[in-house]
Amino acid sequence: MNVFLIGANGQIGKHIVKMLQDSNEHTLKAMVRSEEQAELLKASGVDAVVANLEGSVDEIAEAMKSCDAVIFTAGSGGKTGPDKTLLVDLDGAVKSMEAAELVGAKRYVIVSAIGAHNRESFKDSPIKPYMVAKHYADRMLQMSDLNYTIVRPGGLLNEPGTGLIKAAENLERGSIPREDVAKTVVAALDEESTYYKSFDLISGDSSVEEGLKAL
Repeated sequence: MNVFLIGANGQIGKHIVKMLQDSNEHTLKAMVRSEEQAELLKASGVDAVVANLEGSVDEIAEAMKSCDAVIFTAGSGGKTGPDKTLLVDLDGAVKSMEAAELVGAKRYVIVSAIGAHNRESFKDSPIKPYMVAKHYADRMLQMSDLNYTIVRPGGLLNEPGTGLIKAAENLERGSIPREDVAKTVVAALDEESTYYKSFDLISGDSSVEEGLKAL
């Protein structure tokens, strides 16, 4: 697949960039927000384009041309307020879905958050605006014409990945290295058991491949 990665400069995105660079099955076009970020990626051999999730659907679609799959792992970040969460994690995500439909990129994998499908799980959350944004972005994706996979990881860790996961519709809260989230997202691209599926994801005792096939 020709994969369009939104959020290539993020912590999960950087792992995905490396994995797709090494892939024999997929090619990569990485979307970033600044020319400086794009130049750094280009210097390492990555096809990088500059576009903004707060821009227009047409702008995102123009950057997405020639791609047939999208990975969305962008986020407003923990240092911004609810306004940016709304503009990036919700509206920006939905714009990218609309752009994907415009250019015919049928496959779409999004990184969400554990429990985002269940309002009760985050009613008292200290990051409730973020969870609400994820909840409705995911619902909009499920209502689209795209072949979606929604990956809802638990608490994100910066330690090296183990390659072992647990994936299911509903899981108790847990944590997972960002590298393992990235492995799961890349593996899901052409794993049919994840098509039109959403699932929680934490560290476990199954390989990524086994964990996804069991969904």
